[in-house]
Amino acid sequence: MALRRVLALAAALGRRSCCSKPSLPPDFVEALRAVVGAPNVSTATAVREQHGHDESMHPCAPPDVVVWPQAVEQVQELAALCHRSRVPMVPFGTGTGLEGGVNAVQGGVCFDLSRMDAIAELSLEDFSVAVEPGVTHKALNKHLRGTGLWFPVDPGADASLCGMAATGASGTNAVRYGAMRPNVLNLRVVLPDGRLLHTAGPGRHPRKRAAGYDLTSLFVGSEGTLGFLTQATLRLHPLPEASAVTIASFPSVGAAVACTVQVLQAAVPVARIEFLDEVMADACSRFSEMGLPVAATLLLELHGSRHSLAEQQQQTEEIVQQNGGASLAWAEGQEERERLWSMRHNAWYAALALRPGCQGYSTDVCVPISRLPDVVVETKQDLQASNITGPMVGHVGDGNFHCILVFNSQDPEEAQRIHAFTERLGRRALAAGGTCTGEHGVGLGKRALLQEELGPEGLDTLRSIKAALDPHNLMNPGKVL
Repeated sequence: MALRRVLALAAALGRRSCCSKPSLPPDFVEALRAVVGAPNVSTATAVREQHGHDESMHPCAPPDVVVWPQAVEQVQELAALCHRSRVPMVPFGTGTGLEGGVNAVQGGVCFDLSRMDAIAELSLEDFSVAVEPGVTHKALNKHLRGTGLWFPVDPGADASLCGMAATGASGTNAVRYGAMRPNVLNLRVVLPDGRLLHTAGPGRHPRKRAAGYDLTSLFVGSEGTLGFLTQATLRLHPLPEASAVTIASFPSVGAAVACTVQVLQAAVPVARIEFLDEVMADACSRFSEMGLPVAATLLLELHGSRHSLAEQQQQTEEIVQQNGGASLAWAEGQEERERLWSMRHNAWYAALALRPGCQGYSTDVCVPISRLPDVVVETKQDLQASNITGPMVGHVGDGNFHCILVFNSQDPEEAQRIHAFTERLGRRALAAGGTCTGEHGVGLGKRALLQEELGPEGLDTLRSIKAALDPHNLMNPGKVL
């Protein structure tokens, strides 16, 4: 279902090809230049094309014009101008999304927020910091060096932190530290008409609150459809005293996933537990030159004190062995640990290398932990029976896994098999009490599955919220709903 919509969009978006002519009100571009200056406005085809797509396979849908505001007041002025002229607005951070969230399917103005890159209000005592949209995950942690604190939500790509909040991103550390939603304390949002909203109140960053509706959580995961996230106040965490990583190989996918469930049930305070099926393990090993066994694999990382780490390692090794697994030596040095996680973060490119010249499409289902072994095994069997190249990888510690489907989009028969598989997988996850997207967001491709997941009442409620905040449907139109 999701993939069929993706493939159909190519024809539907032909009207908004990268060579399409701008369709803006007279003198509108000049009005934009008056707000941010001529060097910060572009209608060049190459620039528009660059901002008309992300890392997904959704076809390019460029905006009519790109602007680079450098202060929140400029975002407010630009939004008010677009609102008065009824021109669509699309936020843009680093363009690393996977669901077509930045594609300007109705044209309009792309707000590239990357030049707003202030890091402010760092409080070591309160474990909090405020960042603007141009600050990425890696840039923040570099800024925090020497403080004893870090921001652990790591999606793999060096994404904008405000963009991560907008998509409800997650990553390898979520099993220990949570995804974006519990790690965002406040948001500064420019609403579609240019008004400024602080979701927890101006300057506030309490660790918890019960004052009114949770507006912060409303905007986390809103995918740019309700307003511009121009600053995020984030929860920081103490750096662990010690860390250790190991790679464990298993005789089957079922054994690896069962081990994951048992590690969690044993209350081992695991920081990361990542799954690779034998196809992905082989692909990552060859791509990163690691020499791993061709087998279902878990990467496990433990955080704690040096004293507690030894006990955790022993407990983990026992559970691995009980499930027929064999683990390599523990890596405790920073360089060796980073090499292992670099291999994991390059899984997308390793998968694409299996079929050079083909496209990739990543699924993103998430299911309750109790259902994870059955769903993963059934999905693996489905991939094999469908003769699909789809190595599996996932943050199985929180029930989230991906099939990176590598296929020739020009082959109608193969594209149909991919479509049928994604439809079965989405419904398999929903039937197991899960969700169609654990961390990538809905974007363009999962809107039909969202309807099945929430039902008519849930979807009507989302539409009511959208209509209340954006009655003219100007903010990132065509996404989510």
